[in-house]
Amino acid sequence: MAELFSEEWMQGFKERWNADSELAGALEKIGFNSTIGYGFDGEDNPRGYIRVENGHVVDAGSYGGQSLNWDLRASPDNWQKWLKKPPGMMGLGMAYTSRKLKFNVGDYTAMIKDPRMAGPFIRSFSAMGG
Repeated sequence: MAELFSEEWMQGFKERWNADSELAGALEKIGFNSTIGYGFDGEDNPRGYIRVENGHVVDAGSYGGQSLNWDLRASPDNWQKWLKKPPGMMGLGMAYTSRKLKFNVGDYTAMIKDPRMAGPFIRSFSAMGG
């Protein structure tokens, strides 16, 4: 298996994201555009990123200084736990309030209050795990 957030891993995430109608399809309906970084808590930069246009990932790979709308960070152990068993709404809320999931960039509260975005965000963890 490819290293978490490596170029290869991010390409697989892109494919799984785009194949998921509950994720890409739901975000397409609201014209969601964003560049999202993923990485480990305590590091200066994320490891990987995706660029989403109209709900679909159009670019993915190793982070190289792209301007981010969202930058999600957690420990390697927590990412691995969520890949095996994606969190639901309650689990995500607990992870955020306990600082296990950090948003270095982006407004978690605004996103989670919008059901058009909250559902797909939670669904994205399933796409990560494949």
